[in-house]
Amino acid sequence: MNAYIKKPFIVMAFIFFMIPFPVAGFSGEPVRLGVAVVKTGELASYGISGLRGVELAVQGINSRGGIICRQIELFVEDDLCLPQHALIVASKLLVHHVHAVIGHICSGATFAALDTYKNAGIITISPSATNPDLTQSGDYPNFFRTIASDDTQALVLVEFVVNQLKLKRIAVIHDKSIYGKGLAEYVKDILDKTDKRKLVLFEGASTGAINYTQFVQKIKRARADAVIYGGYHPGASKIVSQMRLKKMEIVFISGDGIKDESFIISAGKKAEGVYATAPRDTSGIKMAVEATKAHRARYDEEPGPFFLNAYAAVLALAHAIETAGTLDYDKVSKALKSESVETPIGDIGFDEHGDATGTGFSVFQVQNGVFVEIK
Repeated sequence: MNAYIKKPFIVMAFIFFMIPFPVAGFSGEPVRLGVAVVKTGELASYGISGLRGVELAVQGINSRGGIICRQIELFVEDDLCLPQHALIVASKLLVHHVHAVIGHICSGATFAALDTYKNAGIITISPSATNPDLTQSGDYPNFFRTIASDDTQALVLVEFVVNQLKLKRIAVIHDKSIYGKGLAEYVKDILDKTDKRKLVLFEGASTGAINYTQFVQKIKRARADAVIYGGYHPGASKIVSQMRLKKMEIVFISGDGIKDESFIISAGKKAEGVYATAPRDTSGIKMAVEATKAHRARYDEEPGPFFLNAYAAVLALAHAIETAGTLDYDKVSKALKSESVETPIGDIGFDEHGDATGTGFSVFQVQNGVFVEIK
């Protein structure tokens, strides 16, 4: 009697375990990846280039079978690089139940959205948000970035102006954005600690201003021989243009917020000679060469700013998920902080704060209409 009952039980148990029930982390459902960028307005070139980096990286991953046996599905939202819109975008991405987010592009927008992601347990990796407090404050353990922070960028700016160009009267100005003002304040702090006499002007001008005449006059009255500008390309192009119209040929240098073809187009010939710090040129790395080739083939043009950084963000996230073998927040976060990964910007990892290791800034100059890295 007992032997007779045992046989069908074994058969039924075998059938039960053969049924393809979903297993957490290895089901056929896609990995839902939110992408928060700016796609419209004056700063659209930053977001579009970043989005293309995400798209091409995801295309490559999906063509190789995806991650943890799942394809990646993108959910793209435009935050206009504005904090109030970023908050709306974050809420929209939560409605889509995204597992992680690549973005945002601007520091102000990133700050606005991060609490929403943190409370939902969503890892966020930005290719371009450089404000140091995003990582160093400790308020956002869910945040990572594939670009160095502005305290590092400020050191490069001051080092180049003071030690390389040997300039002694520096005007530090900004566009009052969270990014621009933050970068300018870090520059000011460095000058205050090294030689306060070099800082002859520190002031902000609201973004969107049409006429910067009075602002430029202040720079001239301060007898500055260099301007270090914190902000984005729309304001920078107007200030540089008005300075050159007034025959002010002093050095103008800014951060990664202006290293974009849009600045050169806006300022025209007056952009010649302008300097900018930005992520160092890694275009010679094999993976960067391949990514750039894919960009040309798909979009019929050269990549824009933060393309490679966004591509790297996707690869870093995918590697961490594969390493963890799951989408669990804690396990993926641990993998991000303990694993390095090969990317188009080099082999990178993340420290305990979420800052990328293996990244840095270089100085570029507009020469014959293009930004060229200064060796």
